[in-house]
Amino acid sequence: MNQLVDRPTPIEPHPLTRPLAPVPGSGHIFDVTRRLGTVDMDENQYLRIDGIARHLQDAGVDHLVHMDALESHPHWICRRTVIDVLSPITWPAQLRIRRWCSGISPRWCTMRARIDSDNGGLIETEGFWIHMNKDTMSPSRVHDEFFDLMCTTTDEHRLRWKQWLDAPLPDGPGTRFPLRRTDTDHFQHITNTAYWHAVHEFTADDAELTQSPHRFVLEYNKPIRYGEPLDIHTTRTSDALTLWFSVDHDPRAIAQLRPAG
Repeated sequence: MNQLVDRPTPIEPHPLTRPLAPVPGSGHIFDVTRRLGTVDMDENQYLRIDGIARHLQDAGVDHLVHMDALESHPHWICRRTVIDVLSPITWPAQLRIRRWCSGISPRWCTMRARIDSDNGGLIETEGFWIHMNKDTMSPSRVHDEFFDLMCTTTDEHRLRWKQWLDAPLPDGPGTRFPLRRTDTDHFQHITNTAYWHAVHEFTADDAELTQSPHRFVLEYNKPIRYGEPLDIHTTRTSDALTLWFSVDHDPRAIAQLRPAG
């Protein structure tokens, strides 16, 4: 007689360590080329992390223009960005950026972007984007045509938000990080790329984590406005460097650098 054997339930990996989805074989994929400018390289001629964020933001706008959706869907807020630096991109380089949807619900979506360079660099990214009504500053439904097109590259049509980084703000003072008027966007918030200036500043010297494939995760929890006193708090463990962005000890965002894969 055969006996039933209880099989252990597979343990799902934490999203912080889960690889990003590969480029789909079909469906709507936006494909654009760009030149790596000197403004985005560091002292070692590598594409900086804030430069990656700028390319992602510009590619997102170009994607909306390509879809003829910029007027109907102009306002988006980023809730989380994942950037996997698998092989650093060095200057000079031509970049190929492919962008597609990896998950969607009526009011938000995750957008994957793969950046290849003609000299062998490779960066994989994913952003969690919320479609906004600027007048009410609340999430807004995307149009049916937009939703249907995004669905051609993903089977995840009931995407939900789940926070990945939730460690409490460490005790003790942080390091003051000055903000500039040029860091402000049309929502009167500090721009996405300005956060990455701080991430670069506090992680660039951590060669133990950055000399091999590595992952950055940045979650935006509350907006930061120009003129607010921003402090950066950091904690280093054996396998991760975590940064908190706080205003008067109120954590507004949290970022982490860790090995990729």
